[in-house]
Amino acid sequence: MLRRAKVLVIGSSNTDMVVHAPKIPEPGETVLGGDILLAAGGKGANQAVAASRLGADVTLVARIGTDIFGDRAFSNIASSGVITKYVVRDSATPSGVALICVDPVGQNSIVVAPGANANLSVTDVEAARVAFEMCDIVVLQLEVPIETVSAAVEMAHRLGKRVVLNPAPAQALDWALLSKVHILTPNQSEAALLLGVPRICPDEAGQAAEQLRGIGPEAVVLTLGEQGAAVAHVDGTMIVPGRPTIAIDSTAAGDCFNGALVTALGEGMPLEDAVAFANCAASLSITRSGAQASMPSRGEVEELMRVGRAQ
Repeated sequence: MLRRAKVLVIGSSNTDMVVHAPKIPEPGETVLGGDILLAAGGKGANQAVAASRLGADVTLVARIGTDIFGDRAFSNIASSGVITKYVVRDSATPSGVALICVDPVGQNSIVVAPGANANLSVTDVEAARVAFEMCDIVVLQLEVPIETVSAAVEMAHRLGKRVVLNPAPAQALDWALLSKVHILTPNQSEAALLLGVPRICPDEAGQAAEQLRGIGPEAVVLTLGEQGAAVAHVDGTMIVPGRPTIAIDSTAAGDCFNGALVTALGEGMPLEDAVAFANCAASLSITRSGAQASMPSRGEVEELMRVGRAQ
């Protein structure tokens, strides 16, 4: 029997306002869409819920407002089994909100109003030191201040904890920070920004992952959507194939991938096996609408790994 992973997530919590539309609008264009869906989201909360549903013991460090959106977000996180001891209710700032447009093939365009996420502080990280000490692995994203991310990476590094950094939303990062990251998990656009190139095609992904690894992280997992992920680590570079599926909504697929990846790694799976597990989880998530609502259970992922295709 696999050991339960102990995962610490530092990151954002948002309410997603999702509209399905016939297309994602061009600049200056108005498009009529369907009904609005309010759903629990935010990269930190999404990854925490994903890992919890897959069997990890998860603690979240985050800030949410005391408004109705914050009440809903807190309730959803707690009901998913995530430890909320370090989720601060911020009465000074509204909860974060994400405005999401989804097209008929599941692609999306997202604008985020950070709200209380922007107040997640170095002090909040330091207050969670016990959670750092007790975890197996720490996962972070970039929807909270970069100084907070840096402080969390530093604390994890001092305590000898593995760090997974999902560099999303894309932004330039200090190479000194990346040198303390064990696994970097960009998608193609995030990898392109970090490498300073216009774009990365799927057939260039292995080389791009190896170049990113040369910047500092011990390993790079460059996600490629339904095509899987390019993995670069000390033993070489490979493509771990994705799973064929029919996409309904790709919102939070990357968060599902990261939550599944850290769960598998925390259980002791080798990196390639953990990426295959995460590919399966992400392929299930895009067959459903919403962010946290789309996160699969452990049984669903294991069944997909057995039969080979998401329905």
